[in-house]
Amino acid sequence: MPDLTVPPTPPVYLSALLAREDLGLRQIAGPSDPDTAIHWAHVSEMPDPYPYLLGGELLLTAGVHIPEAAGSGTYFADYVSRIVEAGGVALGFGVAPVHDTVPRALVAACDDYDLPLLEVPPPTPFTRVARAVWQLMAQARLAELRRVTEAQQSLAAAASRPDPVPSVLRQLAQRVSGRAVLYGPDGTEIAAAGRGASGVETRESREALAGLARVVRPPAASAPSPTSPNSSTSASPTSPTSATDTVPGAHLAAYALGTGQGFVLGVSAPDRAPGDHTIASVAAVLLSLLTGEHQSRTGADRSSALVRLLLGAPPEDVASLLGGDRWLVVHATPDTPVPDPVAASALGAALGSALIDLAPEVVRVLVPADREPAPQPGWTLGVSAAVTPEDWPAADTHAARALARARATRTPLVRHGSSGRAGLAELLPHDEAEAHARTLLAPLAAHPALVETLRTWLSLHGSWDRTAVALAVHRNTVRQRIARCAALLETDLDDPDVRMELWFGLRHL
Repeated sequence: MPDLTVPPTPPVYLSALLAREDLGLRQIAGPSDPDTAIHWAHVSEMPDPYPYLLGGELLLTAGVHIPEAAGSGTYFADYVSRIVEAGGVALGFGVAPVHDTVPRALVAACDDYDLPLLEVPPPTPFTRVARAVWQLMAQARLAELRRVTEAQQSLAAAASRPDPVPSVLRQLAQRVSGRAVLYGPDGTEIAAAGRGASGVETRESREALAGLARVVRPPAASAPSPTSPNSSTSASPTSPTSATDTVPGAHLAAYALGTGQGFVLGVSAPDRAPGDHTIASVAAVLLSLLTGEHQSRTGADRSSALVRLLLGAPPEDVASLLGGDRWLVVHATPDTPVPDPVAASALGAALGSALIDLAPEVVRVLVPADREPAPQPGWTLGVSAAVTPEDWPAADTHAARALARARATRTPLVRHGSSGRAGLAELLPHDEAEAHARTLLAPLAAHPALVETLRTWLSLHGSWDRTAVALAVHRNTVRQRIARCAALLETDLDDPDVRMELWFGLRHL
């Protein structure tokens, strides 16, 4: 579990504070450890500061609380011991206005209790020291955020390379200056990159990392393993199960990948920087996507279906690999100007399908017919009728028309042929209706834009504005196209009988 008393910001090292020439601080007692971490600065003139400290403080005092006879008794030893007991990491003593020098007994007590003692010169107010601590914290935080951002970008780029899994592992190992391992469901190393802490991979750290991987592997993939007494684990529905451990010279971490198939990411690094967990978590998500798609039976079947289609197999011959006999085609446009790949994937998940095509202006999803699409927040949907694979092209056209009508009418979802009524058109044989439609609309055959404009205009009852919205053109363009249709067809489009016959023809074209 994280230490809730420590703020979620990188600490300031005592060496960095002493290096600030504008402060003029000087260490006069205690160990000279450059890695002494300061998490905040606190001013107190209480003789017992213990109740007011949380741990990790640079405590600043001017010695107002020191009695005159303090040097002859145990006052300073008691005072310093309480600071150390409370978790204070350093003491800053201000010279002037109360004391001209730092009391010798205080110096001795700090040496005895290994507490760094800093002399704060008269020109330096405590507020300047506190401000310097926060400035250094902000700089460290900014540097850490920059490091994490650059790591995320490099990991994403690695995932798009021809060898994505080894590339992601190499980038992760480089970013944490350690070693990254992908374990399979049976615990074997599938791929690895980098070297162990200090450039040497010890047998102890290798075995400890493999053991940590067993801790987080789902029970279905392997038998549960007892948690190491030095490890900590965490899990949540939205992030991989993780565990950490330490061995001499190395910090270990393991992440169960989100596929649920037993893949685990292991990381060994010499240090545990604040951003390492975030960087490793990004790598775990990317590896989850990579292993989940290519190792799952569904992903393999989908890949097989694509290859067979590319090699000339009819759609109906490969549909069984995709998991259904009847399908819906869904066309969708987002409320945002450009479809986002992550949002498109989320839409596919909401509709119950991973068969997604992200085009520049529309997202197309092939959905099994047993999954009824519902309106989705932030999207406008057009849905075809349920069809067999050989009718996928026609369903694609129907979904596009339904989407155009949904956009024009500002309806979240429109289904093709949603009226459900059998009209007069159903009384005429299909072949005869199709032949009549081709003859009727022959003058427009060479102008697909005119056909689509006429179809949309008639479906929207002759509304110029809604047609312009549906086609994403100016209303004057709609007027010009409709006028051109009337001229080529040599007919009056204001006549309802003409409109009815043209609509009949367009439905069978």
